[in-house]
Amino acid sequence: MAGLSPITADIGCKLVQEIVKDGDEISDKYVSKDFQYGAIDDDVPIMDIPVVDMKVLTSSSACGREELGKLQSALSSWGCFQAINHGIEESLLDEVHKVSRQFFDLSMEEKQKYARAADDIDGYGNDMVLYENQTLDWNDRIYLKVHPENDRKLKYWPENPKSFREILEEYTSRSKLIAEELLKYMARCLNLPDDRFLKQYGDRPVIYARFNFYPPCPRPKLVRGLKSHADGTAITILLQDKEVEGLQVLKDNKWYRVPIMPYALLVIVGDQVEIMSNGLLKSPVHRAVTNSEKERITVAMFCSPESGIDIEPVEELIDDKRPRLYKTAKDYLATYFQYYQQGKRPIDVVKI
Repeated sequence: MAGLSPITADIGCKLVQEIVKDGDEISDKYVSKDFQYGAIDDDVPIMDIPVVDMKVLTSSSACGREELGKLQSALSSWGCFQAINHGIEESLLDEVHKVSRQFFDLSMEEKQKYARAADDIDGYGNDMVLYENQTLDWNDRIYLKVHPENDRKLKYWPENPKSFREILEEYTSRSKLIAEELLKYMARCLNLPDDRFLKQYGDRPVIYARFNFYPPCPRPKLVRGLKSHADGTAITILLQDKEVEGLQVLKDNKWYRVPIMPYALLVIVGDQVEIMSNGLLKSPVHRAVTNSEKERITVAMFCSPESGIDIEPVEELIDDKRPRLYKTAKDYLATYFQYYQQGKRPIDVVKI
């Protein structure tokens, strides 16, 4: 998608939920131009996804050391894993699912009270349209900065359903702890001191919650729920739909379907941890496909380093056999969406 020209402001477009409700014909703007990563096939194999038991991982037993090896293997090969026994109660995850669905089931008039402004990414709606001929994704979302707390834009936080804010607050707190715990063990699995990645993550990490709604799509072979990308985060924690698959991960130039594991959290390495680890931990390319019959709802927590902190490979992971592979990245998130909407990988810009 090289050659896209930027436009001066977000031009916005009709919400996908409205397109489906009104029975509109799908615009060619939604038809994928994802030539680099290939078409959507019917025979995508299911992924034999690594599963990491966090209760065992954080124990001091021999089993804990074995689980640490599983973590290292998962993140150096797939770049993602299913986390079980992560400490978040099933009842809270059920509530997150519940308020997500309740919000998207509201009338359009009610949801529009939290509509994203043209110059903002927070709020309800669709993603910014930054380029002429930008391929649009088949999803509506509500995107909220949840940490640091004093950076929250509460005008975009739904008050309907009534429990939405309270549930999101609790889920944010728990997700933040999981991300910090995982960064410690990611360093440990590379034989680094526990704080090596946490130092670059900082005391005031930037965390966004993204509630995704993927309506049924009559052209699932041609239209993506989310275009192929890798995350610009340190860590992404994804709560998948309870029943409907849709996420696919690219490994060795082949796509794999990510299975649903009830009450597990899918943990995905982001670009910024790939940089910190000097490429030893992989930030995987992934995409969301559409479904012709069923809607799908997911909740992603995007956990990124504190604003203003330079991200660079840890010194202990650079030597003659493995030279430094990445430049120092300054304010990585600021340019991420510009590259994402062009179908490019921002991490390529900081590779040496």
